[in-house]
Amino acid sequence: MADEAHNSDVILRRAKQSLVNNRDFGGRRNSIGRRSAALKREHAARQVKRALATIGGIVFTAIIAGLIIDGIGITGVLVTMLAIFAAVAFFAAVPKLKAPSRESLRGSDVKSLVGRTELWLEQQRPALPAPAVQLIDALGLQLDALGSQLDGLTDNAPAALEVRKLVGDHLPELISTYTSIPRHLRGEGQGGSSPDQHLVDSLGKISAEIDSVTRQLASGAIDNLAIKTRYLDYKYGAGPEGDSAP
Repeated sequence: MADEAHNSDVILRRAKQSLVNNRDFGGRRNSIGRRSAALKREHAARQVKRALATIGGIVFTAIIAGLIIDGIGITGVLVTMLAIFAAVAFFAAVPKLKAPSRESLRGSDVKSLVGRTELWLEQQRPALPAPAVQLIDALGLQLDALGSQLDGLTDNAPAALEVRKLVGDHLPELISTYTSIPRHLRGEGQGGSSPDQHLVDSLGKISAEIDSVTRQLASGAIDNLAIKTRYLDYKYGAGPEGDSAP
């Protein structure tokens, strides 16, 4: 237990230091990574384009109506302005980019996997304990680095398939299994540790695995990439998905 506690403390210190060093990383603000932030910007840009197109249509319609009836008068001007205000209000009220479902992550192509996973992780943060949230935020930085290495891979490349399994399957499964545990049981210890602690420990293992994979890809060892599966011991052993979890 002493070793596990020490390892968890080390993981948390590294996560905190990473966040301090990268507090303004890429202008992420409320996003945990560049990829999810980019997806949000693209969504916002599409909304602005739709709003401008709608406003343009309203103005064009007003001009045509004015030509046909020889002017729309003050009433027509007011109606046009109200229509423009309504269009702006509508697009301003449209929900933000919807996070993908856990199931859809499995089918994501390798180029969109990182950004979509970051969006999904952001949605899970409110349900996680504070130490796990810090690790999730640090994972965003790691996923960005991993994404840079994945950009040159095809979806069927062996490395891409393994990364999709790690990032799009095992990581979401770990968190989903934890959140399925009733809140009042997550902090209770069983067998010397609680689901909260298991989650932090397992996230630390996956974090280390993502870092290892990124380094292998960066070194060009794509053909020989072999993702270690030590974290599966936690998944099927004493982790949040194991038999000892409440």
